Amino acid sequence: MHPSTFLPAALWASLIYAIPSCAETVNRTLTNGYGSTPSERHYINHTQALTVINSGIAKAIEINVPMNIAVLDPSATLVAFIHMDNSYLGSIDISQKKAKTVADFNGLFQSSGLYNRSQTLPGSDVYGIEQTNGGLVVFGGGQPIYDPMGYFIGAVGVSGGSVPQDVEVSTAAAEGVGSTIL
Repeated sequence: MHPSTFLPAALWASLIYAIPSCAETVNRTLTNGYGSTPSERHYINHTQALTVINSGIAKAIEINVPMNIAVLDPSATLVAFIHMDNSYLGSIDISQKKAKTVADFNGLFQSSGLYNRSQTLPGSDVYGIEQTNGGLVVFGGGQPIYDPMGYFIGAVGVSGGSVPQDVEVSTAAAEGVGSTIL
C-alpha cells in the first residue's frame, strides 16, 4: 500500500521535501561518546563523505597514483568508499583499517600515531596493538576529520601508494570538508 493512501496529501508532501534537508544537517551537540544516544552524536553525512572522496580522488590524480579511499563515521561504520581504477586490490582492506584505527581511538591521532610505541620491544606499553580490534594499521594514511567547529565527525583511510603518498592524499581528502587537526 502506498503511504499516500493513509497520509493526508499535505503531510505526505511535507515529508518528501523534509527528507533531503534532514540528510544534509549535521548534529551539533556536546557529546560523541559513551552515554550518548545516536541522535546526540556528531557524524559525517553522506554529502560530506562524497566531498572527502572527491578531494582524495583529485589529489590522487594530481600525483598520478590510483588509491582506495574509505570514509568512516566516528563509530567506525563505512559511509563511503572508492576503489579507483587500477588501484591495488590488497589496499582495499588497508584503507578501511587505517580509517578504523583512527575512529577506534576517537580521532585522537592519525593512523601512524601508534607506530613508534607499537614497534618497540615486546613488553612496551602498546607492543602488538595492531593485532587488536580485528586488525589496526599503525602506519600513515589514516586521518581524523574534524568539522569547522572542532567536532570529530569521521575518519578517512587511503592506501595504494607509498606511505608519504597515502598521507598526502588522506590529508587532502580530510581537508576537503574540515580539518585533520583538532
